[in-house]
Amino acid sequence: MEEPNQTRPASRPQGPVTIALAGQPNVGKSTVFNALTGLSQHVGNWPGKTVEQKTGHFTHKGRAVEIVDLPGTYSLTSGSEEERVARDYLFDERPDVVVVVVNAASLERNLYLVAELLALPLPLVVGLNMVDVAAREGIHVEAHVLAAALGLPVVELVASRRQGLDLLLDAAVRLADNPDSVSPHRPAIRPKHEAQLAELDRLLENQPLGPYPSRWVALKLLEGDADMAGLVRTAAPAAWQEAHKLLLKHEDAYLDIAGGRYDWVARMVRAAVERPRRGAVSLTDRIDRVATHPLWGLLVLLAAFAALFWVTYAVGRPAANGLSYLVSGPLSGALHRLLAFAPHWLSGLLVDGVVAGAGAVLSFVPILVIFFAALALLEDVGYMARAAYVMDRPMHWMGLHGKSCMPLMLGFGCNVPAVMGTRIIEERRDRLLTMLLVPFVPCSARLAVLAFLAAAFFGGAAVWAALAFVGGSLVLLALVGVAVNRVVFKGERSAFILEMPLYHRPNARTLGLSVAHRTLAFIKRAGTVIVLVSAIVWVLSNYPGSSPSQSVLGTLGRFLAPAGRLLGLGDWRLMVALLASFIAKENSIATLGVLFGTAGSATTSGAALATRLSSALTPAAAAAFLAVLMTFVPCLATVVVIKQESRSWRFMALSLGLMLGVSFLVGLLVYQIGSRL
Repeated sequence: MEEPNQTRPASRPQGPVTIALAGQPNVGKSTVFNALTGLSQHVGNWPGKTVEQKTGHFTHKGRAVEIVDLPGTYSLTSGSEEERVARDYLFDERPDVVVVVVNAASLERNLYLVAELLALPLPLVVGLNMVDVAAREGIHVEAHVLAAALGLPVVELVASRRQGLDLLLDAAVRLADNPDSVSPHRPAIRPKHEAQLAELDRLLENQPLGPYPSRWVALKLLEGDADMAGLVRTAAPAAWQEAHKLLLKHEDAYLDIAGGRYDWVARMVRAAVERPRRGAVSLTDRIDRVATHPLWGLLVLLAAFAALFWVTYAVGRPAANGLSYLVSGPLSGALHRLLAFAPHWLSGLLVDGVVAGAGAVLSFVPILVIFFAALALLEDVGYMARAAYVMDRPMHWMGLHGKSCMPLMLGFGCNVPAVMGTRIIEERRDRLLTMLLVPFVPCSARLAVLAFLAAAFFGGAAVWAALAFVGGSLVLLALVGVAVNRVVFKGERSAFILEMPLYHRPNARTLGLSVAHRTLAFIKRAGTVIVLVSAIVWVLSNYPGSSPSQSVLGTLGRFLAPAGRLLGLGDWRLMVALLASFIAKENSIATLGVLFGTAGSATTSGAALATRLSSALTPAAAAAFLAVLMTFVPCLATVVVIKQESRSWRFMALSLGLMLGVSFLVGLLVYQIGSRL
């Protein structure tokens, strides 16, 4: 048996209870956590990790409870950051009880994690979730039979309707108070390698292995766990020499460990699960005939994106514009009047810097709310896995998989939620590569600027020019993706394990909490930085001097003019417009209007600016300017979110450097080729 060799006391004082919530992806674990904690939860990141950490506090029948939502993981072997985080927390923090949530409709697959958790010296309660979904598929799990087979408390749950949660907490608190009140039936390694496991346990006994029991470490060594091998090699070099010799002779031991667990799982399932009659076709199967079809599935995905963009533009964009107008119009006007007697620099800094920065943050909120709601809905009903499956093959040659498609497509609306959307990608390598590519997707602001400037530069051919620049951006995205994957990641491709959950009804409470927490996280993380940097940029664009041309930004624009001449952009005003687009892409038009002296009404200003720009640039230089603008560094909000999501200044600098380098190279090629045509 995979017996832990550390025991817990038979009972504990009546005090606060710490519960660790574990489970594989798509078992409804987040629904359980949100139903128990509501808004009383803290969301951050595990120390030194990019994996999200959720902790909640509440009271159950007079007992204070802290519940920690561990990352969803298929096993406790060190294959991913999520698995390491979950494993380290269980060993280092030793929660009073572990509640492992399993999907009643996929019990056989979910019980493998239970088999691994049983090897730990921790009390375990099983939450049998989604029994309603399983019933609709003709699957019935007898909870009392499963409890007897496991030797553990098993509680039936329908977490989306809060059914069974009180009973689950009762069982968890009771077991935390009396951890030796149950006798779990643990899986055993197959007989062929029992002697080797015992020998490794003997070698590691009394060695300084930190919080890890020697038998558990021995088991992981036989499984080929690299982290545990490194630990033993460092902490017990003499024991490692002997252990390594034994491991080299039994490299197939992992098969007997996994085989023993699967034998155990099969016994549990045979005892407790009643399946539908052979040949029955479930609702999920019928929907997936279309949703995962190579052609129809792609059309369904495109329809889903079209609906999302329509809602974003029909609802989110007007709301965003309304908030932006409210801040930049009535509110800014009122503040200017209120600060009429204050120094010019103070009113300008507060209103045009700080308040304008806050307005930029608020203008993103409606779009983010719609995006987060759509993302949560697609995840909750089970469609996200199908979208990833359909797009896996097209994304594969860039070293990515299907889950990267959603953030990249959403970049057409706004790069900010697109970067935040990379959270759905489990592997950090894939998450970072996708994050690196998102700014190459032309967002709605860039498309708006492109529409105006293409008409100014190319007249009747504006539509074809705009299509060429958008298509070129997508081709460039693919080329950069291939190049980065081969140069930085050496052509490496992550293993893509995809589970197709059963379709089920979305839960409004879960959707609402998910949207609220993600939106508040954006405002908290990105908002403060955006406001601060906006104030700094205002200062740089207004001082020293009485006009933008004499400011720090103006000076910088003139300094960059020689580099601009290589692209046909020798006029420093064009370089300043590019720099101004760093705050928001629309700023490039406003800046050009100011610098080319076309202040006035919107209509007059637009027509005059178009005329002056078309006469100031040759066709080749105009094409180069648009090419640079489409590939220039993303807006400030996107850069801030890249830093927040990657948790790395170095990665943010890499992203900015890549965009700058690519934009300069593309502009140079477009101008040099265009000049010779």
